[in-house]
Amino acid sequence: MLYFALRNILLSGLLVISMSSHARGIYQEPDDFINQAFDGHPPAARLIWLTSDVRPAIESILDHKATHLRIRYWLKDGRSAWILDEIGKEKPITAGFIIKNGKLKRTKVLVFRESRGWEISQPFFTRQFIDAQLIKDNQLDRNIDGISGATLSVRAIHKLSRIALFLANQVQNQINK
Repeated sequence: MLYFALRNILLSGLLVISMSSHARGIYQEPDDFINQAFDGHPPAARLIWLTSDVRPAIESILDHKATHLRIRYWLKDGRSAWILDEIGKEKPITAGFIIKNGKLKRTKVLVFRESRGWEISQPFFTRQFIDAQLIKDNQLDRNIDGISGATLSVRAIHKLSRIALFLANQVQNQINK
């Protein structure tokens, strides 16, 4: 009886360790994401500066101060790609976004550093963002279903998607001037 109890405890511990190690990791290198976004022929990176007219909107979306002075992006044939970071619970989550015509075409978790919430990297979650766009107050035009136990990771990706769309709109407005 004691043998079976100890065996079950050991197996449970191994399962938790296995799940934890699965949670953290690089799902796709950022450079590979950019190459894939542009069919192996990415344009040169560009910069958008977080100026006094852009920074307040970013900080409103983030609900905290923005730490960057500028953000890199890639633009070709009306398609832009963005790689952004936001803290989940304690560590940054790196995600890639592809935007065309003001709509999200792809959302991908590239690097996940948290011990919980890795489910946000799964297609069942990221598919919700396809064709999302911004409406008033820089909100998404749809609700994004959460994941039990991954609330902070879900929030981080939700914020980053809004920032990517907002910045893509800023770039498009500069081009149209």
